[in-house]
Amino acid sequence: MGSTSGAAKQDKPVAEGARPARRRLSVDRRREELMAAALELFSTREAEDVSIDDVASAAGASRALVYHYFGGKQELYVAALKSAAAQLEARLQPVGGGDPLDELAWGLTRYFDFVEEHAAGFAALLKGGPANRSGEIGEIVDNVRHRLFHLLMRQMQVEEPIPVLRATLRSWIASVETAGLDWLEHRDIERPALERMLVDHMVALLGVAANHDPRVQRLLENLDRNQMA
Repeated sequence: MGSTSGAAKQDKPVAEGARPARRRLSVDRRREELMAAALELFSTREAEDVSIDDVASAAGASRALVYHYFGGKQELYVAALKSAAAQLEARLQPVGGGDPLDELAWGLTRYFDFVEEHAAGFAALLKGGPANRSGEIGEIVDNVRHRLFHLLMRQMQVEEPIPVLRATLRSWIASVETAGLDWLEHRDIERPALERMLVDHMVALLGVAANHDPRVQRLLENLDRNQMA
C-alpha cells in the first residue's frame, strides 16, 4: 500500500500555473540570476514600481530568498547596478599601442558590445532610479563616467585637463550614453556607422574647443599627426 501511495503522489500532475521546482544553484549563481532579473525589470520600469515579489517571480525564486541574499529592494538595486557597472568597466580596459583615435574607436566598439549584449544592465544603469540620481546610485553612475573620462585623458596623453577640455570630454561621454540608449530603443542605424559618427563627433567637439583655447588646438594637431603617421 505504501509504495502504491508513493507512486500515486509521484504521478500527480503539477497544477497549472504552479511555479516550477527551483534548481539547486551555488550562492554566486543564484545572486547573479536575481540581479539579472532585477536589471531586466529596472531597465523598463522605475525602481519605485518594481517590488521584491516582481523580482522573485521573474527569477523563479521565493520572496524570502531575495530577502535572504539582499536584505531588501534598495540593496538588490544597488548590487544589480554595481554588477552592471563592473561589467561595463571591465570591457573598457585599454589595450594601448595604437594612436589615440584608433584607441577611441576600439573603446567605442567594446562599449557598444556591452550595450548590445547587456541591454537591460546598460538601460538600468543610466535610466533607472530616482530622477536626481543622488546617494549611492548616483555614485555608481558617476564612477563609470569618471573611469571613462580618465581613459580618454590617457588615450590623449593628457595628465591634467584644462577646463575647456574637461567640459568637452564630459559632454562627449554624455553624448555616447544618449546614443547608446537611442540605439537600444530604435536600432535603425548600423552599429559601425554609429561608432564612426561618435569618433567624428569627438574630433568636431575638440575643433570647437580649440577655438576657445589654443592648447586644445595643439592637442588636436597631435591627434591628426598620429592619425596620419
